[in-house]
Amino acid sequence: MARFVIIGTSGLGGTLARTLAGQGHSLHLISRGADALSELGRELGASFAAADVTDALALDAAILAAGAPLDGLAYCVGSINLKPAHRVSDSDALSDFEINALGALRAVRSALPALRASAQTTASVLLFSTVAVAQGFANHASIAMAKGAVEGLTRALAAELAPKIRVNAIAPSLTRTPLAASMTSNEATAKAIAALHPLQRLGEISDIAPLAALLLSPASDWITGQVIGVDGGRSSLRTRG
Repeated sequence: MARFVIIGTSGLGGTLARTLAGQGHSLHLISRGADALSELGRELGASFAAADVTDALALDAAILAAGAPLDGLAYCVGSINLKPAHRVSDSDALSDFEINALGALRAVRSALPALRASAQTTASVLLFSTVAVAQGFANHASIAMAKGAVEGLTRALAAELAPKIRVNAIAPSLTRTPLAASMTSNEATAKAIAALHPLQRLGEISDIAPLAALLLSPASDWITGQVIGVDGGRSSLRTRG
């Protein structure tokens, strides 16, 4: 079975880790929350290392602790910082960029030797964007800018690292995760946002994790350089005239 590194174990990352462990894969988990990380690691029989993605040296050490070879890397880290543009400070924008885009580049850079050593036909890198890159939403300037960089990074790395390493991204719409709790915990707000989607509901982590597991696996061995929407149709469909 394959060995994967999962960075970010709250919400989607944790569900993805459980999905992959249930398929018999070996995991190395990285997160900044040491207590929750060790609990999940023990639950899944996975190795783990605590690190904040904004600490380049700590992240590098945590990834190197996974050893080699590696068959895949999933960077399940993100932020939701919604403000009108006139209220987005430089520090806001730089923080969103570092967490979402620069952290992803750091992670891939650290993991490259181990990914290149994979015995599989291809190793896989999976990043995460947002529907807000493809669709213009008010108050999303900082996060859309950061995740737009993730999409550019996805395609650039896919070209550079082919044919040995595949790189893809998933772009969800609003999903019920701990990160999005401020938007989804109010049921009136959640219902109003759900109604904007052709499928008339918000996303669940269980809508995303199976595709994430597929993109990491050899079953997707001819898919690279793609940004795939898991968004209830919001990025591409209009059901009302």
